[in-house]
Amino acid sequence: MIEMLNSPDHVVAFKISGELSADEYDRIVADVEAKLDRHDRLGVLIDLVDFDDISMAAVGKDTRYSLSKLWELKRFPREAIVTDKAWMRALARIASPLVPHVEVRAFDPGDEAAALSWVSDIGE
Repeated sequence: MIEMLNSPDHVVAFKISGELSADEYDRIVADVEAKLDRHDRLGVLIDLVDFDDISMAAVGKDTRYSLSKLWELKRFPREAIVTDKAWMRALARIASPLVPHVEVRAFDPGDEAAALSWVSDIGE
């Protein structure tokens, strides 16, 4: 299940619970694309505390979409994940220095407001 979270218009914010389906992934992409039409850069906040899995169809869509945005990474300067999972926190630490133009941070459950504040501060 996906829940779009309240955020400034230059931020894409959502919470994923359970298994992410391909249709739900399409909703994320539609929101991102609509906001990219209005803003040069977006902050991204993903709450993954209750995330369990992703369908294979959604993985395929994510791979294709992510590759299509490879040359636009500077449009996503800050990405925050809210998680209680150690492996996701480690992935964020590894990804941040490896992905050009993008800073990735992990936040603890309960720190959603700090995560939203951080991703919102992209100079829009």
